[in-house]
Amino acid sequence: MKLLVKVIKSWVLAFVYPRPLIGVIYLPRFFKHWYQYLKLIGAEKIGVLDLQPCLGDWSTHTPFDAHYFYQGAWLARRVIASRAIKHVDIGSSVLTISVLSAQVETVFVDYRPLKVSLTGLTSIAGNILDLSFADNSIDSLSCLHVIEHIGLGRYGDPLNSQGSVNAASELQRVVSRGGNLFISLPIGRERICFNAHRVHSPISVVMMFPHMKLIEFSFVDDVGQFHENNPIENAIGLEYGCGMFYFEKL
Repeated sequence: MKLLVKVIKSWVLAFVYPRPLIGVIYLPRFFKHWYQYLKLIGAEKIGVLDLQPCLGDWSTHTPFDAHYFYQGAWLARRVIASRAIKHVDIGSSVLTISVLSAQVETVFVDYRPLKVSLTGLTSIAGNILDLSFADNSIDSLSCLHVIEHIGLGRYGDPLNSQGSVNAASELQRVVSRGGNLFISLPIGRERICFNAHRVHSPISVVMMFPHMKLIEFSFVDDVGQFHENNPIENAIGLEYGCGMFYFEKL
């Protein structure tokens, strides 16, 4: 029974990951390759129940999510350049944090605790609207592609129409005077894409952090191009980009 469930799962995933339904196009090629492989000299026997089709990886370039790829690289370079002794992150990509923790001692806080054991990384449960840290206590803090989700219920959190604003206020509270805050979130035409996320204009994001000075701004545009250290005005007019804001606490 377990084997049957595994087989069904493998075939279902083949048609939805990594590119939904693209597997339908490549299914004939899969069967052709399977047949050709069995004809090779020294080829192993392949049981039907052991098939695990991967149908969406035939591409000329490695696919990636531009928002998450660039924001992780952006964060790591700036945290390391700041010579931070300890860094705290609230809910960002766990892959980004796992790599960052190899360079800087990192505390990862998430509404849904990350159950891992890794040198240089401490993971604790926490609520971005009620962090357990004291006022002005964190010298280096990040929160990437997170605050736009707060209050929409997507991750089991309570509904809150002011979720993003309240999260921004709490992040400002815990950053030390002169400390660094690294934020990223969707930027563009202001709207709520319920219940996935909110999209804010770059100016609105800056206004959410009145106790902060904007040190540097970078962004990914609508077609996935990265613009490093740009004037904020250059990102006005986007539909769905990713803004990366490097703030310092006043």
